[in-house]
Amino acid sequence: MLLIVNNVAVPASFAAAKSYSLFSGVQDAMTQWWYGHNAVAFFLTAGFLGMLYYYLPKRANRPIYSYRLSILSFWGITFFYIWVGSHHLHYTALPHWVQTLGMTFSVMLLVPSWASAGNALMTLNGAWHKVRDDATLRFMFVAAVFYGLSTFEGSFLAIRPVNSLSHYTDWTVGHVHAGAMGWVALITFGSIYAVVPMIWKRETMYSWKLVEWHFWLALAGTLIYVFAMWNSGIIQGLMWRTYNEAGTLQYSFVDTLVAMHPYYIARAIGGLLFLAGALVGCYNIWMTIRDVARESRELDHPTQSEAGEPAVPVAE
Repeated sequence: MLLIVNNVAVPASFAAAKSYSLFSGVQDAMTQWWYGHNAVAFFLTAGFLGMLYYYLPKRANRPIYSYRLSILSFWGITFFYIWVGSHHLHYTALPHWVQTLGMTFSVMLLVPSWASAGNALMTLNGAWHKVRDDATLRFMFVAAVFYGLSTFEGSFLAIRPVNSLSHYTDWTVGHVHAGAMGWVALITFGSIYAVVPMIWKRETMYSWKLVEWHFWLALAGTLIYVFAMWNSGIIQGLMWRTYNEAGTLQYSFVDTLVAMHPYYIARAIGGLLFLAGALVGCYNIWMTIRDVARESRELDHPTQSEAGEPAVPVAE
């Protein structure tokens, strides 16, 4: 749909092959961000909220706190999210009323988003001891916290004066990764750890200690990464808007890059920790499945003693 709309062309004449793009410049940008936030809503939010609403109550063995709240959240997200793309185009040639529309719906979006996050956390009432003891459930709990955090931050960054500081900086990168690593990835990991034993009919994963290791590596990596980018982005924004007495910019672009260096090192460390956790998780999943396959082969091809025949010939 985006490809068609963004490439609609009007022929200059019936005889000439030349044509003019119907959407270019700011119209092209608006079409891109209309698509972009639909992708955030229906690819990076709705499906993962479905995972949260299914696996968290199942793992905690608690009913969802409020079914009505989940319905409110679903329709609120579905309706509000499609209008917020223009908040990425503040201070551009986009008409001011369209920018304001995106900003307004972005702030309103906090209501259905926090409805889901709060619904998940309230579901855990009476099951906090399970969160303490079960790393799989802890993945889901922390994911819900990051979802609430990143949606609040998204609404906050959409406000025009805040956006003037944050946009084009690493603060946006930190925000995106709080959602991608803290919300999307952690709820995915928790759901995988919940469903793999169910599919392969196991009591638990191959190693619950490896699940613990994965949780702490993923959490540490996410926090280091996101905090590094928050600091980096705010410093960037402040340096870019600092003027000297002559009224010119105080810092060059290269100066800002030098100031970012330690934060980029921290970002790399956080990313490596997160990757290490994912590799630990892959190994744990592989070993769980391999154990099942090995047991299946043994059942299909029992030894003589298991088949009820004597393993050693008996002399007459």
